[in-house]
Amino acid sequence: MLRAASSKLARMRRSLPRLGLSPALLVNVVLALAVAGAATWAYTSFASAEAAESGSGSTRTVPVSEGTVTATVAASGTVRSASTASASFGTSGTVTEIRVQVGDKVTKGQVLAIVDDTAAQRQLDAAEADLDAARAAVDRAEEAGSDTSEAEAEVDQAEIDVAEAEDGVAGTTLKAPMAGTVTAVNGTVGSSASGGSGSSGGGSTGSSDGSTGSSGATAGSGSGSDSSSTGFIEIADLTRLEVFASVAEADATKLKSGQTGTVTWNALPGTEATAKLAAIDPNATSENNVVTYGVTFTLAEVPDGVRAGQSVEVSVTVGQVDGVVLVNSAALTSVGTRHTVTVLEGGQSVVRPVEIGLEGDSTTEIKSGLAAGEQVVINMPTTSTNQGGFPGGGGFPGGGGLPGGGGLQGGGARPGGGR
Repeated sequence: MLRAASSKLARMRRSLPRLGLSPALLVNVVLALAVAGAATWAYTSFASAEAAESGSGSTRTVPVSEGTVTATVAASGTVRSASTASASFGTSGTVTEIRVQVGDKVTKGQVLAIVDDTAAQRQLDAAEADLDAARAAVDRAEEAGSDTSEAEAEVDQAEIDVAEAEDGVAGTTLKAPMAGTVTAVNGTVGSSASGGSGSSGGGSTGSSDGSTGSSGATAGSGSGSDSSSTGFIEIADLTRLEVFASVAEADATKLKSGQTGTVTWNALPGTEATAKLAAIDPNATSENNVVTYGVTFTLAEVPDGVRAGQSVEVSVTVGQVDGVVLVNSAALTSVGTRHTVTVLEGGQSVVRPVEIGLEGDSTTEIKSGLAAGEQVVINMPTTSTNQGGFPGGGGFPGGGGLPGGGGLQGGGARPGGGR
């Protein structure tokens, strides 16, 4: 390349007098041609080498061995109370008193909050007056020897009205439906609370005492509220904790009640506990076309530092076989129920059908077709990290042969654009 450049330089020197060009300009032109030629050669060489490399791929061999194949189902979950209750007023009214706050421990039947009972008491007084009047009507009918059936019917209705009015007065006082810790207060003094249909208990293994108490639902905001809260005050038994997780529908078919799992805590490195699968939700949850099932685990022992709301990882062993022939699962090629591996025999790759057993997390049981000690081939994926011969995807920065995007600075043979 340098010899050709020198010959070209000699010929151009002999032509300089006729062209009126200076020797300095000639040197610049020849240098630019030499650099451009070298860049073209390097670009072509690198691109060809990269194309050859990306097209070839790579493989490695792994031995067939004997050992244990283990299959597990893993899921992310959350620690929660095993028994919760949602306490709400049975009668609408303005909240006049709240006697607890988040974190307080309460006993079953303890008064938690009160709403103004003026309207409820007035309704009770009217119902009692109607009952007295109905009973008096019965007495008058009996004294007159008249038919008392209609008057007695009015007494029955009045007694029902009184009972309902008494419930309305009782509903102005909110009591704890279970013993536990207050986890949310969804209202403030002076806010309005609307009556509802009843308190509710929660938790897959919650106790029955969480389903009784004053009835109602609430409106208003307060400290410690939770997006899933439905009552004026939420209570949880924090001495009984469990783990709730969601698993994919394919994994849910591998789970059954009574299986043992291992729980690890994201916030407590090195901490783990044994858990038992207590329940699998009968109905699935679908979000963005992803179907999952909720699963609940009971903790055999609660480690120190564990609190409700912490995130955890749960792993359940759903299958295990010992002392079997096994191979790295990446060596298998499966089409329907047909499975093959590529075996290295005498330096040649031979495709061989195999019968598989348990498919584990990283290895697969081989029932027939392979023997321990044989070598199987695994194809290794390759990726191309550079699309051009040089960074930036072009021969040189700027998109041209030299910086600036042109052959020479200024874009002309001589400064000024003329001879």
